[in-house]
Amino acid sequence: MKNSNAGVRGDVAVVTGAGAGLGQALAIELAERGVRVVGLGRRQAALEETTSRAAEGLFIPRVVDVGDAAAVQNTFAEIAQTIGDVTILINNAAVYPRRDFMDETPESFMKTVAVNLGGVVACTHAALTGMTRSGVGRIVNVGSFADLAPQPASSAYSVSKGAARILMKALAADLSDRFPDIVMTTWMPGILATEMGRPDGLDPREAARWGVELALWRDRSLNGALFERDREILEPRSLKRRIRDRILMRQQAAPRQLLLTT
Repeated sequence: MKNSNAGVRGDVAVVTGAGAGLGQALAIELAERGVRVVGLGRRQAALEETTSRAAEGLFIPRVVDVGDAAAVQNTFAEIAQTIGDVTILINNAAVYPRRDFMDETPESFMKTVAVNLGGVVACTHAALTGMTRSGVGRIVNVGSFADLAPQPASSAYSVSKGAARILMKALAADLSDRFPDIVMTTWMPGILATEMGRPDGLDPREAARWGVELALWRDRSLNGALFERDREILEPRSLKRRIRDRILMRQQAAPRQLLLTT
């Protein structure tokens, strides 16, 4: 299926965790498409590295901890005043402490949640403040299979990533009738060759091409959708629905695939 509405000049994108790994690759790919990108991260030096690799003049670094809701709100307000309204948000920032639950404390567990879920809540709420005024926006949440198949020593990560995925579906339920052109999707890039991934994982630069293509695809029907790598994952149909569809001779929708532009 052809990706519609891909590549709109005048976009302002925010990418969280833009100092390294997938976030850096997403920011660079967006800038190569002519999109102004504000990259959020906690380390100035890492953001400066992204600046040096991105298309000249199109990457704007901002040092902010997405787990700090007040700092996020102030940053988005500053972006709107000095750069323009945010039209694309990619929630990428996450931490993965790799601790057994019995090595956690309630405080350490919730610190992970504060970034992986709280950061998504804070950035999405701040972005939606502007998007709901214009009625247009695109939000992509970088998800994980961690909540569906948790690995050892990943309880805080798995819980927080799963909750963020559900948040996107809940927001689609809340807003899609009033703001059909604000489209929210979860994208799972798979295991990457990054600090949080594995050495034999996928090159984040390759994955970023899919993530950016999805972020620039504004089809209303993508609201609440779930993608893994370059392909849509359809919701499982209940037995009742399968029987009804067979009686009515309805065909199950085919999963959509991201077609990369050259």
